[in-house]
Amino acid sequence: MARVLVTGVRGKTGVPLAELLVARGVEVLGGSSDPATVDLDGVRPTDFSWDRPSGWPAATDGVDAVYVVRPDRPDAPELIGALLGVLPPRARVVLLSEQDADWFGPDGWAPRAERVVRDSGRPWTVLRPSWFMQVFTDPRFHRDEIARGELRFADGGALVAWIDARDIAAVAERALLDEGHAGRVYEITGPEALSLPRTAELLSAGVGHPVLYREVSVDEVVAGTDGFERDLTALTFQRVRAGSFAPVTDTVRAVTGRPARSLATFLADGERLPSRRA
Repeated sequence: MARVLVTGVRGKTGVPLAELLVARGVEVLGGSSDPATVDLDGVRPTDFSWDRPSGWPAATDGVDAVYVVRPDRPDAPELIGALLGVLPPRARVVLLSEQDADWFGPDGWAPRAERVVRDSGRPWTVLRPSWFMQVFTDPRFHRDEIARGELRFADGGALVAWIDARDIAAVAERALLDEGHAGRVYEITGPEALSLPRTAELLSAGVGHPVLYREVSVDEVVAGTDGFERDLTALTFQRVRAGSFAPVTDTVRAVTGRPARSLATFLADGERLPSRRA
């Protein structure tokens, strides 16, 4: 039986990935900084924190593969490199990065995190997804404003090829377990690139009340943040405006044999959609 460590197992891609791996008969180690909160069927809660490297040898003991959710912190390249240093010699590594990571330039933070994996001498696959559809159902992002009938976004008129995190997980599952994915960089998107006004129209139909799109500035988006979080958020929206998240790929179909879910399909699922609020 294969043994796979999923870091960030309670996250947007971690949960569906763990479920897919369990269905394949894999021994899944659910990595979390608070393992007591991991309650996924068939998943062994495993203590894993980027702040506690001393626990990594135990978390990675005997694993055949590891799914690395890149930590959004300035020392991510160094941390990922240190984690790879304690893995068993032939363990596969699948890194969750982001679409068009090369936009940062070769010395940028995201490319350096990828390069650590690519230069590790291990079998590796890099996943570069577009923006998750789950930002519309997460209260940390747009859920509450959608409930109020508004979608605020600093897009500058650009398009976004939204991707369902479950489709990212499906690609990750194949990369972790199947042959033919080593040394590949997968740009992963949904089936279409949408403007934000069109996105708001689809949200309106999905939630059953009008959702009005309002373009905001990057400065408005980063208000209240500071340090690395502010810099990274500002840079991300600059990339949105530059069109980094607009190209559409057929990666989901090519890897899994089925097409990526559209935003309309995602919304039709109806899970955790925000209800109308005054």
